[in-house]
Amino acid sequence: LCKIPDMVKRAKELNMPAVAITDHGNMYGVIYLYKEAVAQGIKPILGCEVYMTRGSRFEKKTKERLCHLILLAKDNKGYHNLIKIVSKGFVDGENNYHKPRVDYDLLEQYHEGLIAMSACIEGHIQQDILNHNEEGAKRTLDRLGSIFGKDDFYLEVQNHGIPEEKTVRTVFKRWSQEYGLKLVATNDYHYIDPSDAAAQEVKLCISTGSTLDDPSHFRFYNNEFYMKSGDEMADLFADMP
Repeated sequence: LCKIPDMVKRAKELNMPAVAITDHGNMYGVIYLYKEAVAQGIKPILGCEVYMTRGSRFEKKTKERLCHLILLAKDNKGYHNLIKIVSKGFVDGENNYHKPRVDYDLLEQYHEGLIAMSACIEGHIQQDILNHNEEGAKRTLDRLGSIFGKDDFYLEVQNHGIPEEKTVRTVFKRWSQEYGLKLVATNDYHYIDPSDAAAQEVKLCISTGSTLDDPSHFRFYNNEFYMKSGDEMADLFADMP
């Protein structure tokens, strides 16, 4: 529901030096974000929240739980590599549900110039933790760490009031100390202001072919998925400043 001009304007109002775009699976908005951020005097950060498969992107599976990974371009080389990863996700990896899928081979081939973050609780590492498979989570952690290196890989912690996030935060906080990995606190925002939550729910109904009257319609866990200020984020993560 975020309109790019409004999003950049709000970031500027909050005295943020930069604003990123990490749409799911695609880069349709990056040029618009780049131009608008430059015009308003804010640094644009171009990225994508890719859909990861545990296997090969060439395997067309009918049922597969795709996980998320954040990729950010830190330079021009990274931007071009991100384009390659996302494009090949569509060309080679699109599944029966029309989602582009990225595999680890693509990351190994095109990782130069990219920063990776472990994403929300839908990330591979987080899903293994929540499924009581900490050893599997560590294997994925090692793989991502070996691809991007300690300087360009971050464990991502979130706090939208979702219980599973607290579980992940506890593990990530311990791992950051044990393995010397960097933490980054993030907030998913799909709308700019808290008052936009109702409109976002309507939009989700439209995109999923459902209605508000359907008790099973897809919705967010709560109304915390808005663009938060630095002070709000500092309060949410006061235990890990």
